[in-house]
Amino acid sequence: MSGRTARERLAHAAFQLFDEQGYEGTTVDEIAERAGVGRTTFFRHYRAKEDVIFPDHDRLLERIASRLATSRTDTALTAVSEAVRLVLLHYVDEGDVARHRYRLTSGVPALRDREIASVARYQRLFKEFLARWMGEAPGAPLRAELMAACVVSAHNHVLRRWLRGEATDPMAEADTALREVLALFSGQAGEGETHVIAFTSRHPLDHLLPALRRLATTGQPVPGHPTQKEEDQA
Repeated sequence: MSGRTARERLAHAAFQLFDEQGYEGTTVDEIAERAGVGRTTFFRHYRAKEDVIFPDHDRLLERIASRLATSRTDTALTAVSEAVRLVLLHYVDEGDVARHRYRLTSGVPALRDREIASVARYQRLFKEFLARWMGEAPGAPLRAELMAACVVSAHNHVLRRWLRGEATDPMAEADTALREVLALFSGQAGEGETHVIAFTSRHPLDHLLPALRRLATTGQPVPGHPTQKEEDQA
């Protein structure tokens, strides 16, 4: 295990021991001993035995929040798609570690419950972002809740396919899945459709385009925007 950090040695040792004697039958002391470090070193890197198994969700959530924070009204959905790709790419980069984790969490109820709780944190972050983006439009809270659930479900569907060896290009599959989600919430009947809107306005086109994108994607106008007023007067 030369060349690995103490954290990496601990994770490697833990997975070895889980394979050999089961998750429940493995102790923190045994993991530390197999990794060639002391108990204190283990707790310097991990709070508990189960923390060795899971990715650093706190760091991943911070990366997602940072990506979403850089978006504007007209780039919000792009930010959501890119945030989902960040998470999926993290798992793909882990390779066999991610697949090993999947096998463990599938067989140990306590680990599966923790994984479900972690998924809820991602869904809550997307819901809060989408709710802010949708603003005060009628039905926005429910719409944000539903859309966030669909975004996370799309990611998890692709991730599970990759973990089971069924997806050779998970990033491309994720793009397709997210387009399906956006189509559900934009009222599109299928991929590739284009909506044509014709109307007269006194306002510059550059000023109108962001609001039109939102209207076409979510069905909700920007409150107080000229497109809303002109729609009301139509």
